Amino acid sequence: MKILFLLFVVLTISNNLFSQSVVLHKNGGSKDTVAVADVDSITFLPFICGLSKVKYANQIYRTVQIGSQCWFKDNLNVGVMAPPSNDGIIDKYCYNNDPANCAIYGGLYYWYEAMQWVTTEGAKGICPVGWHMPTEAEAEALVAFVNNDGNALKREDQGTDAGQGTNTSGFSALLAGAKDYNDGYFQGLGTWASFYVGKIGSCGYSCVYTIGIINNTSVITTGQGAMPDWGLSVRCIKDN
Repeated sequence: MKILFLLFVVLTISNNLFSQSVVLHKNGGSKDTVAVADVDSITFLPFICGLSKVKYANQIYRTVQIGSQCWFKDNLNVGVMAPPSNDGIIDKYCYNNDPANCAIYGGLYYWYEAMQWVTTEGAKGICPVGWHMPTEAEAEALVAFVNNDGNALKREDQGTDAGQGTNTSGFSALLAGAKDYNDGYFQGLGTWASFYVGKIGSCGYSCVYTIGIINNTSVITTGQGAMPDWGLSVRCIKDN
């Protein structure tokens, strides 16, 4: 928006204003070229969850309105493939160390990395400005909205039998698997997924809150379900 505004200022003081064109860059990478003489007015629409997308770190994320909450519709995929360290660079795992899996399923993150090395519940973490790691209350509200039906969270091509996704919520969850604790093996691709919640557990620094779904059941598991050194998926939720 600032670039477009600056462009109009420059064109306004130009002697040949009406022979100029404006290039409009859209989310997703497409662009249109419009002659200034053909522009009657410009209106910048407000963010509309479910319609608007978020550009963050050169990637485009869809959004979805679920009840009163606005969530990313895609797993977060930001950072570089490297073991987690508090060095100011976002680190991630890709399943089986294959970048193609990050492109499909998003990154797998160490909890402290996802929280950017703070433990305040609902911190911004690795989410973009205006978004944050979900709180326990926000996670429970999501589960309550879908009546604890994990199939309502899964994309339609995810899950089997009693766990076949219906995606009635639009959350479009993928069974992205995980990296085992303490830098262990990758496991669970196509079988289960867990999403980190931005809250540390009552057992101290050895457990954190998650939302979990499995391929062959509709049950959602929530609570202190993982150690913080697992590599798990991340979904951001919009600030109020």
